Amino acid sequence: MAILASLYPWLKAGHVIFVIFWMAGLFMLPRYFVYHQESDPGSAEEARWVDREAKLRKIILTPSMILTWVLGVLTALALGAFSEGWLHAKLLFVVALSGYHGWLAGYARKLARGERPLTGKKLRMLNEIPGLAAVVIVILVVVKPF
Repeated sequence: MAILASLYPWLKAGHVIFVIFWMAGLFMLPRYFVYHQESDPGSAEEARWVDREAKLRKIILTPSMILTWVLGVLTALALGAFSEGWLHAKLLFVVALSGYHGWLAGYARKLARGERPLTGKKLRMLNEIPGLAAVVIVILVVVKPF
């Protein structure tokens, strides 16, 4: 535990960096879906969107989510924060964001198969989820209301 405590500033810095990358990807992917759905089915443009979405998930989104979790758990261990109520609430929101991430990956697979179950308007509304979660998470971490 002493080693984690000595690494705390580095763990925290890494956690914040990968949270930023993950959140950027969570904001970008639904926007990509909107543009994808506006392309003509079977077109070269649609194929490019499938490729862009896959690269965003494989290069930025999923690795960032994994590193966010790993560094976040290590940071919490270094702080001894697992008994804190604010951390439990934060983890609830991070689990929900992870589920949202998984849902986005599933929706990308549907789009790649040519399915378009949601409207652009619904996708734009879903794009607000990570922002709302970020507001709550930042308040929990900074203010520590309980």
